[in-house]
Amino acid sequence: MPARLVSVAATIRRLCSRPDGRKKKGRATVRDTPETTIRELVAELERRFPYAAAHLRRSSGTRIEDSGSEQHATQQHPTQGIVFTIYDGTTFRDYATSELAPDPLARAVRQWAAGLRPHPGGAPVIGGGYATIAGRDPRIFHTAPRLAPERIPLAEKLAHIRSIQRRAKDLDPRAVQVTAAYGDGIVSSLYIGRGRHLEQHLTRTTLALMVVVAEGQQVRTHMLTRGGTTGYEVAEITDDEITSTVETALRLLNAEHIEPATYDVITDPSISGVIAHESFGHGVELDLFPKHRARAAGYLQQRVAAPGVDLFDDPSRAGAYGSYFFDDEGELARPTHILRDGVFVSPISDFASATLAPGPHTPNGRRQDFTRKVYARMSNTFFAPGALTPEELIAGVERGIYLRSAESGMEDPLGWGVQVTAHYGEEIINGRLTGRLFAPIGITGYVPDLLRSITAVGSDFELTPGVCGKGTKEMVPVSTGGPHMRMRARLG
Repeated sequence: MPARLVSVAATIRRLCSRPDGRKKKGRATVRDTPETTIRELVAELERRFPYAAAHLRRSSGTRIEDSGSEQHATQQHPTQGIVFTIYDGTTFRDYATSELAPDPLARAVRQWAAGLRPHPGGAPVIGGGYATIAGRDPRIFHTAPRLAPERIPLAEKLAHIRSIQRRAKDLDPRAVQVTAAYGDGIVSSLYIGRGRHLEQHLTRTTLALMVVVAEGQQVRTHMLTRGGTTGYEVAEITDDEITSTVETALRLLNAEHIEPATYDVITDPSISGVIAHESFGHGVELDLFPKHRARAAGYLQQRVAAPGVDLFDDPSRAGAYGSYFFDDEGELARPTHILRDGVFVSPISDFASATLAPGPHTPNGRRQDFTRKVYARMSNTFFAPGALTPEELIAGVERGIYLRSAESGMEDPLGWGVQVTAHYGEEIINGRLTGRLFAPIGITGYVPDLLRSITAVGSDFELTPGVCGKGTKEMVPVSTGGPHMRMRARLG
């Protein structure tokens, strides 16, 4: 099944959430949980199995949406649960529960474990050599937002989002529908295992402005989206940014359909990022390799892109929407160099795929929530910047298209085909933008052909927030991006 990436704006109802940092009676927080019991249970499991760990997660939040005629604010009820994992020598097995009272938790985990047996002689677990965890102090990580969302009164947030909606709506009578949406949320997690006791608190914030304009029978849209592992400062938006969003939607009223053909193209950072995500994202998730579902498996240490092209997945990048301090299997965040100078040098993995495939262990083991299986998943996937300015890239195109504002992307990891939708593109003639627009534009191709056609990489850099599924499910927050790039692509 093809993998899919969509923008934050398209799924903001699922993603927008607000942290509730206050401790409330009857609601457990990560710090309220029975850590002594969890440590004891993990220690018991580690004595029997090659690997054992526990991962506790809590999430809460709120969402605001204002369409002018209606305004909604909804708060997500805090959810919390724990998953215990063991490796028995052949298989990784999970037990998940929302029961956190020490005695019932201990009984349930021990009953589950009693039915499991170790299988000596299996693949050796990655990262062995466990230290004793009893009595160890946790390493605690926090995001550091400039404006903590939980300290901003709800009334102030509501007024601010309404102001954004009205400022956009009042700019032009052809703006027939304008929606502003905002969300902030916190995910707290605790990992105990492999001699590690880790705790993290992640604040993620999103903002979207969606504008629909109409003139006669023609209807067009444009969006501004932003988000990050950061605070309420994401909601700060200037009049110029609002005006640009509305004016772009109005310009698109005159957009044409593009003639299908192969063009020289300049991709903006959002398009570059979706190409990165789809071409060397799902296709290099190591859990697909043993299943023979990724053609990239046969290209390790081979050139698959033009010289000078570097691509990373990096959950440690400060402030990016897909960032974290450690993954859901307790692996500390660090960058993985996927493409080095056009050569595929490393896949990304979770604990199971690194052990069973086998392969390198990277910090990419992620769950949608505590009830879901962990998979090798992307975090922040991007092309590294190069040497030329965006203006220099455009000046080097005799006749082509400047592709802007990614909408979505799909990949077939087995066939290694990629499909990206650009919201619009602008004609380039003799190194200059003509103002002639085309919308929407589909980009298709075979990954190595597309990446080998890259002739220049920009010196700028930008990340765009999104949400990614493993197929059509198992959604996790990510970001994609990079610089402007120049390549050849099939458009239609």
